[in-house]
Amino acid sequence: MAEFGQPYRRWEPEGEYDALVIGSGIGGLGAAALLAQHAGMRVLVLERHATKAGGFTHIFKRESWDWDVGLHYVGEVHRPDSSLRRLFDGITGGRLQWQSMGDVYDTVIVGDERFEYVAGRQAWRDRMVEYFPTDENAIDRYLELVRETTIGARGFFGAKALPGPAAAIAGPFMRRGFLRHASRTVAEVLDELTDNAMLKAVLTTQYGDYGLTPKKASFGIHAMVANHYLRGAGYPVGGSARIAAEIIPEIEAAGGEVVVGAEVREILIERGRAVGVRMADDRELRAPMVISDAGVPNTVHRLLPPHAPGRRALASVLERVTPSTSHVCLYVGLDATDQELGLGTSNLWIFPGPNHDANVERYLDDPSSPIPLTYISFPSAKDPDFSNRHPGKATIEVVSIAPYEWFSAWEDETWQKRGEEYESFKDRFIVRLLEVLGREVPQIAGKIGYHELSTPLSTRHFGAYEDGEIYGLDHTPARFKAKGLRPKTPVPGLWITGQDVCTAGIAGALYGGVLCASGILGKNLLKV
Repeated sequence: MAEFGQPYRRWEPEGEYDALVIGSGIGGLGAAALLAQHAGMRVLVLERHATKAGGFTHIFKRESWDWDVGLHYVGEVHRPDSSLRRLFDGITGGRLQWQSMGDVYDTVIVGDERFEYVAGRQAWRDRMVEYFPTDENAIDRYLELVRETTIGARGFFGAKALPGPAAAIAGPFMRRGFLRHASRTVAEVLDELTDNAMLKAVLTTQYGDYGLTPKKASFGIHAMVANHYLRGAGYPVGGSARIAAEIIPEIEAAGGEVVVGAEVREILIERGRAVGVRMADDRELRAPMVISDAGVPNTVHRLLPPHAPGRRALASVLERVTPSTSHVCLYVGLDATDQELGLGTSNLWIFPGPNHDANVERYLDDPSSPIPLTYISFPSAKDPDFSNRHPGKATIEVVSIAPYEWFSAWEDETWQKRGEEYESFKDRFIVRLLEVLGREVPQIAGKIGYHELSTPLSTRHFGAYEDGEIYGLDHTPARFKAKGLRPKTPVPGLWITGQDVCTAGIAGALYGGVLCASGILGKNLLKV
């Protein structure tokens, strides 16, 4: 039984659709809801997952616990006046509720030293100056660069939704301010501000939110992520699955549908344009436009036939950008409540030392070296409804970096049937992650009732990302220079939504949906 959406095997289409959406991640659902609300369009969303819509916003359940799979916190949504909150309120009819994570949303642990990220730009600035009093000027200049970059991002992403002629004329001017900063790496920018290695480590704590270390990441993505959380963060009441649950009625209100267990095999091209899709069971579904939320690599390599006009131009973008990082996540279920254990809502970012690039390089060369980044999240503590669903229980998630190549030997094996060698390999990660968890959260000793590890193969299996990547395309300077990453593709009738046309994360993917729907309708949906 599907939790949200209709099971494909029992579904028969009725009438005509205005658009087909491949994938029900937040980018796909967001675009579908906006088209339904602002143009009355009847949209059919096709999700390959057997039972769940929502992409990385869905949850999974084991015994007496449930966990989110991709959402850990979202910036500014706890503030009713923020643009992101207004957007979520719009596409969910105001039904989705958010819980603030409080004053301290991130706690940074570098070796034996601890630092807190506190909510509020001025409060955050003052706390950093307390930690690094001789670097006050560097901290102020850093915040100014974050502000400048974020302001420039509005024009940069706005240009992506413009029609061809307007984009050609206004696009270079609209992109200029953002690219002045996004064309440089985080390390290049910070090296000009300070020589303090610990300050640079603390300022780049959240590199795990976009998956690249300072020497590789564009300052553009870093500034947007940092700004996104400066005023604090929130978590959906009822868990991340409530997002899809509250968006879907808005799609259905215009006659649209969301169908699960519905795998698309190919985009249909006739007379030079996209006219529909062919499903895995050979059924053909048709509409005047197709919107892909499957990511640019999947769209190009798996869904578009070789003869599709414009395919080569879209594929050329992938010559300059690469897939993002992959990860492992240890899901921990506790036989006690957050209150009993004193677990707070603040995420923990744990590093063995201040040089993030060197830490990762050493780990990739020698997996037995210290784990370069361990991220610990407390989803049950963030969600006030969790205790209603699972009395007497609590959950933790422990995330770390793990390249896909380490797991590729088992990529052709069946999920949950990959054999003892694979399970033994996973156990090494489990032991190490539990060691970090036990050291930083010692009060959970003797309270762990369940644990399970996901790997890059899990992401590949459920998300159809070829290399198990979680953030789409890497957020390097080259990514932001690539002009082809825009919603309207060179293939007539085909549009792209989600994180590859904007940025990684729940907010980035949702704004990708806004850009897509805005481009289709020819108006800025953030201002209507």
